[in-house]
Amino acid sequence: MSENFRSGFVAILGRPNVGKSTFLNRVVGQKIAIMSDKAQTTRNKIQGIYTDDKSQIVFIDTPGIHKPHSRLGDFMVESALSTLNEVDAILFMVNATQARGRGDDFIIERLKNVKKPIYLVINKIDQIHPNKLLEIMDDYKDTLNYTEVFPISALEGNNCPELVESLIRELPEGPQFYPEDQITDHPERFIAGELIREKVLELTREEVPHSVAVVVDRIAREDENKVLVQATIVVERNSQKGIIIGKGGKMLKQIGVKARKDIELMLGDKVYLELWVKVQPNWKDRQVDLQSLGYRQDEY
Repeated sequence: MSENFRSGFVAILGRPNVGKSTFLNRVVGQKIAIMSDKAQTTRNKIQGIYTDDKSQIVFIDTPGIHKPHSRLGDFMVESALSTLNEVDAILFMVNATQARGRGDDFIIERLKNVKKPIYLVINKIDQIHPNKLLEIMDDYKDTLNYTEVFPISALEGNNCPELVESLIRELPEGPQFYPEDQITDHPERFIAGELIREKVLELTREEVPHSVAVVVDRIAREDENKVLVQATIVVERNSQKGIIIGKGGKMLKQIGVKARKDIELMLGDKVYLELWVKVQPNWKDRQVDLQSLGYRQDEY
């Protein structure tokens, strides 16, 4: 470890679908946060860890801030806002392809009371004309006293290394919290469940995504060549169960094939994945169900 090693925690805030998870996966170099074009994909604070020979940044990818419509929604927003007083810097990420909206203004109001370095990160610049960027920067410039403004493309990687370097300069001198080869503090069981949920979001129709949770019941080594992963996909209605299973089990098989590939990459091993689908009515609004499905404020 270098003599002037810097370390700290950085929260990534923003409306749903601005690219927070894509940025996190880009920086740590591996998929740990799920990505989807559907809003409110991330439900728990995901910690991703970037380490080099002079620094360590622990990124906290928060759920997209939105108007909640259920207890699960309340959990997601509280989870996002609870990070603000725990971190050394904040990335406020906005989508270059969307006009500033009420969600952005809501976050700005919350950030006005935060005494930490705040970066305005304008993501998805690969999808707009360069002239549009100046308009966006001008629209946000007086909303907060930003430490820096970074236009980036998390998908293409544009300006991401420069943003990381700037963050490192802002961090205090401190210890290395995690081993250099560790990229998240979440257990493999949690990441496996998230990867399965990502495939459900990717492959099913609009009526399913926000009603789905995944519980990994078991991860165990079957033999020296294979790991067994058993998981249950939880939905709210029988009709959703039918969609996820599909005709002759075709949809569930597709979900399993795609999820297995990602889990194998994570574990570095062959995986045998078994999936079940279970109906648990109104789980998003029942505190006991939220707890049992892993949505606990003190854990994430």
